[in-house]
Amino acid sequence: MRRLTPWAAALVALVACKPPANSPPPRSTLVVGLDISGSFRDTPYFKEAIDFASLYIYAHLHGLGGMRQATDVFVGSLGGERTGEPKSFHPIQDFTGKSPEQIAADLQTWFRETDPLTDFNAFFQRVAVHVKRQNLVLAPLNIVMFSDGIPDFPGASRMSPDQLYGKVDLNPLEFLSRSVSVRLLYATPSVAQNWERRVKRTRVRLWTQDSQVMQGWRRFQVAGLPPERQDSLWSWMDKIVDFRVRRTKIL
Repeated sequence: MRRLTPWAAALVALVACKPPANSPPPRSTLVVGLDISGSFRDTPYFKEAIDFASLYIYAHLHGLGGMRQATDVFVGSLGGERTGEPKSFHPIQDFTGKSPEQIAADLQTWFRETDPLTDFNAFFQRVAVHVKRQNLVLAPLNIVMFSDGIPDFPGASRMSPDQLYGKVDLNPLEFLSRSVSVRLLYATPSVAQNWERRVKRTRVRLWTQDSQVMQGWRRFQVAGLPPERQDSLWSWMDKIVDFRVRRTKIL
């Protein structure tokens, strides 16, 4: 038998390693946090954020536009009645088989009440608990937060930006997975910059998009087209929100 050239051998190995067409997608976890505190709910961006979040969840459930398909989804709020209060998450089963409109209606119903506080640290701690409990530590983790991004801590009004944003604790997320991304959407440019420059992290990838940029998504949604054909919207979402950010070490 004729010996294969190195190029041909590599091609054979690649074909042999390719998963079957009907194989399930690789494990991937999506966690969505909604800020339902008054400081964000009372802005004109809250309703828009709900609409976008429903489309974002739907797109990742179905892997539309080449985006990574989520095999596990958890959605919860970013705050509570008191600092450190744990909150429950809605699992993927609550979204399976639903349209974006149905998902948006559910989000409005589930998060109808207003939280006094925005507590990012309690949210991150609860995410870590769920990921470990569900044995998802090996799957890429994508955390997307819809919020004005302003942390609530006792005495926050008297803190400098370095002090305030330095208290945001990403440590519970650092070793949950080989790939952990935290995305903050709908903050003001100055708050987004404070997260990028002042929130301490080593392995967590952080990406922000401010409210002015996020408003652009509606221009790419074509009225009357079903979700599966909204290619322009999914392309915008992939490039603007799901940007593959590099790891930046900030200590």
